[in-house]
Amino acid sequence: MGVKRFKTYDELVDVLASRGMDVGDRTAAVAQLHKVNYYRLSGYWYPFRRQISATERSDQFYKGTTLVDVTKLYQFDARLRSATFDALAPVELSLRAALGHALGELDECAHLRPDLLGPRARKGSSYDKWRRGYEVELSRSREDFIAHHQVRYGGTLPVWVAVEILDWGSLTYLFGYSPRKIQDDLADVFGLSAPQLESWMRCLNVVRNVCAHHGRLFNRVYAITPKLPRVGHLPDLDTVRSGMNRTFGQLSLVQHMLVRSGNGSSKALSAVLRSYPQEVSTVPLSHTGAPRAWQSSGLWCT
Repeated sequence: MGVKRFKTYDELVDVLASRGMDVGDRTAAVAQLHKVNYYRLSGYWYPFRRQISATERSDQFYKGTTLVDVTKLYQFDARLRSATFDALAPVELSLRAALGHALGELDECAHLRPDLLGPRARKGSSYDKWRRGYEVELSRSREDFIAHHQVRYGGTLPVWVAVEILDWGSLTYLFGYSPRKIQDDLADVFGLSAPQLESWMRCLNVVRNVCAHHGRLFNRVYAITPKLPRVGHLPDLDTVRSGMNRTFGQLSLVQHMLVRSGNGSSKALSAVLRSYPQEVSTVPLSHTGAPRAWQSSGLWCT
């Protein structure tokens, strides 16, 4: 099997034009491909390709497709990733602080004491794998507070410090290993059960990773979805309950957690969603999973 032939920027513009895209000013089109990789942009013009069947699309674009519109969609997604990443930060920090404090009350080194944690920490090899990962992160860290604890305490971090070197995925696992009482207390802050909060953390870890690695966010379909309370328990989430595998549903979780953690909903996130390029009619805002009256929801009325 051969390798696909290299094409110059001019040749790539020719490819788009031959497939029915209005590339506009040629110099501007080439400049755009200089700034953003052709392959990365292809994810944004995919919805503009003609539908052949439920699972197939043609290489040819719908009539009226322009590189300008594709670029607007790409720029919107960049703003959405940035706002989402910023909105997730206080949620993540609140969870780190709360879990570290709660486990610290149990024991200064509760994270290293599976005998004090919940039953999941003593079942199978999952905790041992987590512990090895934690030790690797500890050895790699160059944070000043790590050096301080190495000098002062022989390098053993109390749990309220240890949570600061965990990535979100490892933090989620530590939450799962925690005693159920601690899980329930943390989940109650968000009006959730412990299994529900853990599922939300797993979902938002995926969202965070998409943002951190500059992935396409706005029309992503997620393989995992959050567990939700019964209808009526969190009314603002009921309107998007059926779309929790889409980005707007996941962002609604962020807004809810921001409010419940005392940080207030993200005005920036709402503003970015309102900035969606309405002129790109082929790919409307509904591709995010947003319902028609999304701005009237209590989570988004800013």
